[in-house]
Amino acid sequence: MFEIRNLGKIYYPSGASPVEALKGVSVKFGDKGMIFILGKSGCGKSTLLHLMGGLDRPTSGEFLLDGVSSKDFSKRDLDDYRNRCVGFVFQEYNLLPEFTVQENIGIALQLQGKRAEREKIDAMLAAVGLSFDGPRYPNELSGGQRQRVAIARALIKEPRILFADEPTGALDSKTGNEILTLLKEISAERLVVVVSHDEEFARRFGDRVLGMRDGSIISDSLDEEPLGERVED
Repeated sequence: MFEIRNLGKIYYPSGASPVEALKGVSVKFGDKGMIFILGKSGCGKSTLLHLMGGLDRPTSGEFLLDGVSSKDFSKRDLDDYRNRCVGFVFQEYNLLPEFTVQENIGIALQLQGKRAEREKIDAMLAAVGLSFDGPRYPNELSGGQRQRVAIARALIKEPRILFADEPTGALDSKTGNEILTLLKEISAERLVVVVSHDEEFARRFGDRVLGMRDGSIISDSLDEEPLGERVED
């Protein structure tokens, strides 16, 4: 079980007034399923994702995994959480251009102290719908292929939670649909949390949709009244 409690984040830019990016957000998540965090640019959704993923420290609040609070994490615990419990997929893929596709994926295994076995890497590529006869570099791939490589890199760590920050933002609608279909399949076995501004995609693919505005959660599809139970005025 993954939960966030009263997560808050204030930034203190040099020479400017403090910016409250996140205002005491609390949400409970299940062990699997596809959850969308929906909102316009600047609403705090990416900040929330980074805090949940351990990429940044909150100003206040905590996240809990199986009842263990992030407040009790040492630096080593936080590194271990990022390295073993969660995986990340970003809008711009974040692949290293000087390394091959296989080497990009292998780095994730090496950071866990594991061998970058070619057989395992090729199996993961196949799992996300890719197959290459020889070494390929990121700049030789389409945007959709690069995002699949990024997903493979995240999944090869066998994370419990996959965080995706605008994973279709740099893709056309057809390719974006394919990537979200893949993430939906992945969510049958683990929790997938997607930050997006695309309401159509969120409503089509999300098992749950959280709406954000001005650093707060303003809506939760779990709270919406089922259509069959609505009473006519």
